[in-house]
Amino acid sequence: MIGQPYTTPQTIVVAGATGHLGTLIVQELLARHAHVKALVRRDTQLSRTAPLEKAGAVVIPVDYRNTVMLTEALRNAQCIVSALSGLQEVIVDTQTDLLKAALNAGVPRFIPSDYCIDYTKLPNGSNRNLDLRRTFASVIDNTPIHATSILNGMFTDLLKDQAPLILPKLNRVIYWGNADQPMDFTTMANTAGFTAAAALDSQAPRFLRVAGEIATIRDVQRAASQAYGKEFRLWRIGGLGFLATMIHIMRTIAPARDEVFPPWQGMQYLHDMLSGLPKLEPLDNARYPEIKWTRIREVLAD
Repeated sequence: MIGQPYTTPQTIVVAGATGHLGTLIVQELLARHAHVKALVRRDTQLSRTAPLEKAGAVVIPVDYRNTVMLTEALRNAQCIVSALSGLQEVIVDTQTDLLKAALNAGVPRFIPSDYCIDYTKLPNGSNRNLDLRRTFASVIDNTPIHATSILNGMFTDLLKDQAPLILPKLNRVIYWGNADQPMDFTTMANTAGFTAAAALDSQAPRFLRVAGEIATIRDVQRAASQAYGKEFRLWRIGGLGFLATMIHIMRTIAPARDEVFPPWQGMQYLHDMLSGLPKLEPLDNARYPEIKWTRIREVLAD
């Protein structure tokens, strides 16, 4: 493990621990023998917290607006890992509350809820959710805390249902722009394992970039054909300009401003990836060699 070893198990706080990614991070930290404090909102149902306690985490209900309560919950922690999901009030406001409490408690390190393509390479306005991450980055970078952002491209898991690229019933892989543009894909499980390792790594840098697989649309086509045992063909809908127009129309007729992932938000993410602008490089996959990376074909075949 890179970084200075601790003589006793490290205490890591996970915010957003009941979400899918948060739960995976908790499990990975416990597997690495960390002492885990799982922060949950005070109205969280027992059915969602019980599995965390059974696994070995200490569940702490908190009010993120109560600085005194939050500061006390963070005492003696070596790192805070945020897996919070939401819009302005969560990614910026709640994480800022968490950051202030971390500074009050003397926590040395913080991993924000980024887990995405490289938003540092994208212009403002190109992606609402990434704009929020950029805003919080400007907040945390103006504090003495040691921040580490995990950038992992797209969650490979989304290719099975939520990302509208693979159409099994039509035997098609649809796309816009260039079918040979390399893109970064990483499973949630791999992202969680890497995040847990980074949380225990006192020398982790400001950004860590990983990709379980670098794949073009043609690679996705081949993976789908292998996984489903039938030939998939490519279907080019249009160029990136046409996709941008589709996003504008969708955002106009179905804004869904209070939803974290409305259809147009996913389309923005695809547009960014297909543009090549947020390509992750250099990659830090080798930093924690115990992680075995899962490929797209394996996810689709599961």
